[in-house]
Amino acid sequence: MRYRTLGRTGLTVSVVGVGTYQFGGEWGKSFRATEVREILAAAADCGINLIDTAECYGDHLAEQLVGAAVRGRRSQWVIATKFGHHFHGFQDRSHHWRPQEVRRQILDSLRALRTDYLDLLQFHSPLHDQFVTEGLWELLVHEKKAGRVRHVGLSVASSACAASDTSQLEHAGEVPLEAAQVVYNLLERQVEIQILPACRRRELGVLARVPLASGLLSGKYTAAHSFPPDDVRAHRPPGELEAALAEARRIEAEELPAGVPLGVWSLAWCLRHPAITAVIPGCKSREQVLGNACAAELVAPGHPQEAP
Repeated sequence: MRYRTLGRTGLTVSVVGVGTYQFGGEWGKSFRATEVREILAAAADCGINLIDTAECYGDHLAEQLVGAAVRGRRSQWVIATKFGHHFHGFQDRSHHWRPQEVRRQILDSLRALRTDYLDLLQFHSPLHDQFVTEGLWELLVHEKKAGRVRHVGLSVASSACAASDTSQLEHAGEVPLEAAQVVYNLLERQVEIQILPACRRRELGVLARVPLASGLLSGKYTAAHSFPPDDVRAHRPPGELEAALAEARRIEAEELPAGVPLGVWSLAWCLRHPAITAVIPGCKSREQVLGNACAAELVAPGHPQEAP
């Protein structure tokens, strides 16, 4: 495994982490605690130390599964979670940004994760008005001073990533924003235009989410694949899924180095960008974790954020 420093947080993280959206039950599968424990044990064996989760992957369900799995080994992990949403059911969320609501979310996340501190607490895809909610930044500063939150980051909304909207990142010098999370993969590269350069200027660590394009770059699916209705990927706009799968097959046929699996190469491709600290692919099995970790073997030395 290779390690990098996550921007101004100073945290040392593995270049490949574990995303946990799938643990919330919206990806065509429900997870047992034993399965999550096995997945994270395999990750630890590979040298992975970074977990990204959220308050609304289930109603703190993913956090609960993670908390149970890392119990007794909390200090070995860098755990990032998010705030701002509440899960009500499949693809059904409400937004909660008032300081008193966020404080309650923080306490609920701490309880679910069975910890007394969060390494990285991230805004969960806020609109601008939500990002500047009165009193919210003061609360986050208070939570940092109290030790419950160590660092604050921003998970940039997918729409903002697509539009290369850096308006929220512009506040990085005014508020204690230390890291950013963005959509970045071979099929979605818009953040290269404005967002990633802005993160570099502001010395923000960057986590690349959906680096396998929600599995479409894993090499497992054909252009004709159909996802079940309880899988979020089945609810994309008509034609979008087919087009993305077709492009993935083209990349595999025309750009993939010989002997390298598409998923491994796709992760390593993200990690070659000087702004990217780590990728946080989701995984449904121990085998997928082991495959994802292989991307670190393709990472060249000399990255600007490489940890000593």
